[in-house]
Amino acid sequence: MAIRLCKCAFALVLMTAGVAPAAAQTFPTKPIRIIVGPSPDAVARVIGQHLQETWGQPVVIEARTGAGGQIAATTVAGADPDGHTLLFATPTYTLNTALKTAAYDVMRDFEPAALIGTGAYTLVVHPSVKANSVTELIALAKAQPGKLNCASAGIGTAPQIACETFNKMPGVDVVHVPYRNVNEAMSGVVGGHVQMFVAVSLVAKQQMQSGTVRALATTGPQRSQLLPDLPTLAESGYPNFVLSGWNGLLAPAATPKPVLDKINAEVRRGLEQPQVRERLITLGQELVLLDRPAFRAFVETDLARWTALVEAIGRDRLVADPAPAPR
Repeated sequence: MAIRLCKCAFALVLMTAGVAPAAAQTFPTKPIRIIVGPSPDAVARVIGQHLQETWGQPVVIEARTGAGGQIAATTVAGADPDGHTLLFATPTYTLNTALKTAAYDVMRDFEPAALIGTGAYTLVVHPSVKANSVTELIALAKAQPGKLNCASAGIGTAPQIACETFNKMPGVDVVHVPYRNVNEAMSGVVGGHVQMFVAVSLVAKQQMQSGTVRALATTGPQRSQLLPDLPTLAESGYPNFVLSGWNGLLAPAATPKPVLDKINAEVRRGLEQPQVRERLITLGQELVLLDRPAFRAFVETDLARWTALVEAIGRDRLVADPAPAPR
């Protein structure tokens, strides 16, 4: 009897071992949903179109905005772990995990599948601000404590982290002013209601070209391909002031590794296609080809970076609700 049970168990193991590879061979078997949270969906649409054309299955870009990414994240985390429901991920999800303000944990509830692109943020000021460099801006802030305002896209967002880090590292007193989203925050700077903002570089470049803002530095580990003439904050004397943006795809936890590998391989193949590359670069993406283990390490590093910044600033400062933004 014991021998028979062992044989049955062994047979079950063999059958199970073949499930994941078989799933990868047939994947996808139905439409794929890419769930987008509070971020713009243009990059998701470019990569979605490539996947649709390659795999012959519809790829639906589905907006689940609101609650700072919570709705989008819980939608994907609760989906069947078969690769057909993916989260269009940004630093929103690593930052929310670092802040411990979300019900999800980006490394516990998801499997990193594929990186699409990276990018930095850009520190911009209203043209009336008498500063043409980070050094001059810090000197101005020190000379006028509490007089300069720094816009953000809301409490606990990357631009607020940037505002608070700007305060802490040089030791100045700039007032954080939260807006409801990035568009309103940029409008606040353009309109002169606030003096500075750390914006997505593509948006910053558009406003720079219109002459409505002045850019002083980018926040990446190296100079931005989009704005190569601008120094980084690290070059400006603050090597630990590094905030990187990124876009990628996360799958629900327990998604079979062969399915994840297939998604990763196809996204990387898309990034090597001239038409896809051109469209993504136009959207401000700096394209990096990472296999799945390397992308997982990338997300872990991003989470560690945000966690260190949150701890340095103080979590209470990042979840309290200060005065509303000026209109």
